[in-house]
Amino acid sequence: MRVPVKPASAMDRPDWLIVPALGTKMPEQLLAALSRNDVVDAGAMLRDARANGTGIAAACIGTFVLAGSGVLDDHVATTTWWLAPIFRQRYPNVLLDTTRMVVPSGPFVTAGAALGHIDLAFWLLNRASPELASIVARHLLVDSRPSQAPYVIPNYLASADPLVERFEQWARNRLAEGFSLDDAANALSSTPRTLQRRVEAALGRSPLAYFQDLRIERAVHLLRTSHLNVEAIASEVGYGDGATLRSLLRRRLGQGVREIRQAGTSRT
Repeated sequence: MRVPVKPASAMDRPDWLIVPALGTKMPEQLLAALSRNDVVDAGAMLRDARANGTGIAAACIGTFVLAGSGVLDDHVATTTWWLAPIFRQRYPNVLLDTTRMVVPSGPFVTAGAALGHIDLAFWLLNRASPELASIVARHLLVDSRPSQAPYVIPNYLASADPLVERFEQWARNRLAEGFSLDDAANALSSTPRTLQRRVEAALGRSPLAYFQDLRIERAVHLLRTSHLNVEAIASEVGYGDGATLRSLLRRRLGQGVREIRQAGTSRT
């Protein structure tokens, strides 16, 4: 397949400019790619495009190129979830929200991990014609995926910081118990303030919020792999009753107990 190209200087001002990904998956290669001359040149082009009123979109690793240009500062954005800790470290002025799949913010729109390009394309198509977007979605059998939350692997994110990784291991052993920041800090030979700061820097969440993430992850695992009823699973992960767990799953993942169990069955 051949794709015709032409220099950006030869194009009329577009309504939208879409930033492609860099073809890298791991942090080391990504950081090296971001310093390439063509990426630096792309940053200058993005700044010019924004000054001329062009909307800019990016998905997955393309969001790093967009953020690196500086135009995304003070705007809300998302990126591929497993690179969120690096994104926060490099671009602290961008308001990162990895809970959503697609995040519009003023003249920008960003999308999450690799297949987030599909969600980004549908967002752009929907702005031009909701009817056409609906027809295309049905033809391609594309489901609605408003959140990245069901796909996040919490312990992968925690490995970005040794203290946070040890906190994750400590927390997993206490999911059925109540959470105490003081107890966690003491167990890890840290101070509550340091633990709070390090967890928020690495994960963009408080220690308590991350503790709740681990509870949800464990509950989903048990729903998919065991025959325990919802009440038993709620007790296993520290919730007082099944109704609370059902409400949290619906709010956090957009799925009910039956949907989660059916998904687990379809994978076995």
